[in-house]
Amino acid sequence: MDFTLTAEQQDLQKMVREFAEAEIRPHVMEWDEQQDFPTSILKSLGQLGVLGIVFPESLGGAEMGYIECAIMMEELARVDPSIALSVAAHISLATAHIYMHGSKALKERYVPKLATGEWIGCWSLTEPEAGSDAAGTRTRAVLDGDEWVINGGKTFTTNAQRADICVATAVTDPRLGTHGISAFAIEIGTPGFRVGRKENKLGMRASDTSEVLFEDCRIPTGNRIGKKGAGFVGAMKILDGGRVSISALGVGLAQGAFEASLAYSKERRQFGKRISELQAIQHKLTDMVTEIEAARLLTFRAAWMLDQGQHVTKESSIAKLFSSEMAVRVANEGVQVFGGYGFTKDYPVEKYYRDVKLLTIGEGTSESQRMVIARQILKA
Repeated sequence: MDFTLTAEQQDLQKMVREFAEAEIRPHVMEWDEQQDFPTSILKSLGQLGVLGIVFPESLGGAEMGYIECAIMMEELARVDPSIALSVAAHISLATAHIYMHGSKALKERYVPKLATGEWIGCWSLTEPEAGSDAAGTRTRAVLDGDEWVINGGKTFTTNAQRADICVATAVTDPRLGTHGISAFAIEIGTPGFRVGRKENKLGMRASDTSEVLFEDCRIPTGNRIGKKGAGFVGAMKILDGGRVSISALGVGLAQGAFEASLAYSKERRQFGKRISELQAIQHKLTDMVTEIEAARLLTFRAAWMLDQGQHVTKESSIAKLFSSEMAVRVANEGVQVFGGYGFTKDYPVEKYYRDVKLLTIGEGTSESQRMVIARQILKA
């Protein structure tokens, strides 16, 4: 085993870090308070090749892999988890679903636009009564001649306000349960499709999260992604990669919180000495960095297995579970290191603390991850 990043991976890491420091960090709190960020940031990341990182060059991608995707996600989340979340939804969910399960025509039509940042994608799975129970989907799609007619609604859709295309699931045969759910690619602007209420969130505020609604929304039959009835199974496979992205996001968020805490501990003085000299603070910092390193290794293992084409449901769920809960602990300790200042918006750990909780909920709650892992180990 070689734990050293290749020269190409180091170059990628440096490029994304420099971009995040120069183009994102100066605006983090401004965008958080506005609950928005310029779409031009995503367009710029597309021009850098970041949005096509796991897709082939023939479709406009950078033809790298999930190891590189994890490196990139960590660097973005280290500065602003909100931006990283929007990127994760675009790459690992929306674009990946079309690329992995779409027809040749769909791939050629949409992936180049998404991989280069010309278009932004969103992915709609969750409904008011189908969250962790995604099989409880109620949105319906009925075939009418050479068109699918979709009715229903989705909640908690990242990028809905800025997307050019939405990948969504809908029931096409209610008699078949999970095997009666199909996936569709719906271009924004299609009559009958609209974006609904935007959520006013605790954290990740710059990344928009909204409803999407379908009212007799008609799309061509060719815009079904994959076989009829394969949408739910496809979505579960997509989440294997999505969880790796969220795991890397957790590592990056925790790394940012740790770095801020470490720097502050060397500046803040109490009892006549820097607080970094106090054993209580040293123990917090060492626990933080130890957990971050463990989560990073779990993330890289799952990413490497994805790149090798291996089955990673267990490993990606383990990485996501550990990384997200680790990040909560690290962000919490970060606030504690800062003391009262950690509870103010003058220092970055306050935002990491607000942002981090979503990681134990989105792309499968911690409770759902434990269920997934249990099924995998019990059937072994």
